Amino acid sequence: MRQVGFKDHFSGLAAEYARHRPRYPPALAAYLATLSPRHELALDLATGNGQAAIDLAAHFDCVLASDASARQLAEASAHERVVYACHGAESLPLRAASVDLIAVAQAAHWLDFARFYPEVQRVLRPQGILALWTYGLFGVDAPIDALIGSFYADVVGPYWPPERRYIDERYATLPFPLHELTPPAFEIVADLTLPDVLGYLGTWSAVDRYRAARGEDPLPRVSAALAEVWGAPGPRRLRWPIYLRVGTV
Repeated sequence: MRQVGFKDHFSGLAAEYARHRPRYPPALAAYLATLSPRHELALDLATGNGQAAIDLAAHFDCVLASDASARQLAEASAHERVVYACHGAESLPLRAASVDLIAVAQAAHWLDFARFYPEVQRVLRPQGILALWTYGLFGVDAPIDALIGSFYADVVGPYWPPERRYIDERYATLPFPLHELTPPAFEIVADLTLPDVLGYLGTWSAVDRYRAARGEDPLPRVSAALAEVWGAPGPRRLRWPIYLRVGTV
């Protein structure tokens, strides 16, 4: 069932998303677990292919991982402590004060905040934790970073949905009506080849919207430019800073 108000930018990219999106550092889920007084139930909303849910399952007895996109869930990884469900983040099929931790990874900017936060307040236990995080552009070195920045802003920039501004603003302007904590810094680190990077760029919603609007693929243009500055064949180390908002009710 399609969720009312669901901003679906990724169902058509579900397989690519599962294959090419970077993994979160395990230390992030471990840190969030230290904040939660209990570890019975975590809720991973807008789970996509379940990356964050699998990480949380190392620390919680059960993780309910939900997404409004059935096609995203079809690409999710199975885990004995993760239960997948298809529903939106703004109407949760859970009783009041039943959840220890709610996580929304790389997706909070798509939510209907006016409906989401009352549900957070309803289902979290006292002292329960809400964690919202995102990442923006990766960094490699100055020449590669400049090319990616130009591709992001100048080539596919007009095709980003308006909610992308929250990521550009590092989630600092995202509504967050909870008692906020100050987390440590985290980053994603991955060693990727140039084809891997192009696969990742292909999961950007703006790239998909560019293709649909213009009937052509913008990736060959950036691929040729990146090949000139990539250096020796083989992987390069990419780093994505994580922007994390975390708080308690």
